[in-house]
Amino acid sequence: MTTLNEPLHLSNGAPLPNRIAKAAMEELLAAPGQLPGDELLTLYRRWAAGGAGLLITGHVMIDRRAVAQPGDVVLEQDTPLEPFQRWAAAGKPAGGQIWMQINHPGRVIPKDLAATTRAPSAVPIDVGGLSSMYPIPQPMTAQEIDETVARFAVTAQRAQQAGFDGVEIHAAHGYLLSQFLSPLVNRRDDRWGGSLHNRARLLLDVVGAVRERVGTGFAVGVKLNSADFQRGGFDTGDARDVIKMLADVGTDLVELSGGSIESLATAGSPADGRTLAREAYFLELAEQLVATSPLPLLLTGGIRRRAVAQQVIDSGVAMAGVATALAIDPTLPRQWLAGGDAQVRPPRTRFRNKTLAAAAVQAVTSRQLARLGAGKPSKKRYSPAVALLLERLVRARRRRSYLKWHTAA
Repeated sequence: MTTLNEPLHLSNGAPLPNRIAKAAMEELLAAPGQLPGDELLTLYRRWAAGGAGLLITGHVMIDRRAVAQPGDVVLEQDTPLEPFQRWAAAGKPAGGQIWMQINHPGRVIPKDLAATTRAPSAVPIDVGGLSSMYPIPQPMTAQEIDETVARFAVTAQRAQQAGFDGVEIHAAHGYLLSQFLSPLVNRRDDRWGGSLHNRARLLLDVVGAVRERVGTGFAVGVKLNSADFQRGGFDTGDARDVIKMLADVGTDLVELSGGSIESLATAGSPADGRTLAREAYFLELAEQLVATSPLPLLLTGGIRRRAVAQQVIDSGVAMAGVATALAIDPTLPRQWLAGGDAQVRPPRTRFRNKTLAAAAVQAVTSRQLARLGAGKPSKKRYSPAVALLLERLVRARRRRSYLKWHTAA
């Protein structure tokens, strides 16, 4: 039986020392200039000391014109590299690896950050009464698609130059690459639309361009939805086929997650009505994919106990990804690897509106990350309403900083 302590050998070379990964969370802690600053360095030093074999950063944007939130880090061709070198070094003192997650949000950009957004098709975001927060996107031109592929490759190469051990290309959660994969959002009738292979073309081109830039000794992972949890959307059968396509273009590892802004599966509210387990949300779907996957899989979503992490490994999944739990206790991996049963309680809210409830839970997580980044302990109990208010105030300040920087650039 494979245990959490066993190393994982990927095709790119250096082994991961154990089977626990710190999965990506949107930290929202960018310093002025959308750079990693002292708070992110402190946060990643604490996670590195926590014992996870792999740290995957929160998403780093490949284009300053397209950020999901004003606290997101941006890495482009002309971005100063020294802050990223310090970030990479902060994540590796305990012998694990650190990968940078790289992303383009596509249509998932609020109006107060961009008046115009790009997506595969002009399909607006549907989040009920909050839909007006997002502009109707413009369909991407062939030139814009080619430019996006090039930007992913440039950001990956710069991450490699900064000392990161790999990148994870974000193709889940309803962001741009996931939008192209979705038959509900991608209504194109050209070479990027229609069949699954056409809808996957942008993702495959991105992975191929990244691999060409970084060579064979650098890890390239992909985060992919096991399902979008929307009727008629990207489903588990699609995921099975895309994983096989990814194996042919140089991918080392696929992380499975699920849902999007329109179907908050990671918050327990799938739009297609399916019930999700309280822990290891996507394990049932992952078990359907393990048997046919030519690539090692990493499963993320709701894992907060050692027994559940081991259950994921027992299913044949190569790694267990832990996210929100590590915003509360960054030492959990070390305790689990030593045989301990430490666990944490996830943030909860009584808000009835699903979108508002998900935002409140995210706000609690963000406030906990900010405390860890400031060198403070997390709070065992944090009011979702207070966290939501504080996050709105912090976001307003960061928005002013981002717009000033973007305008001056």
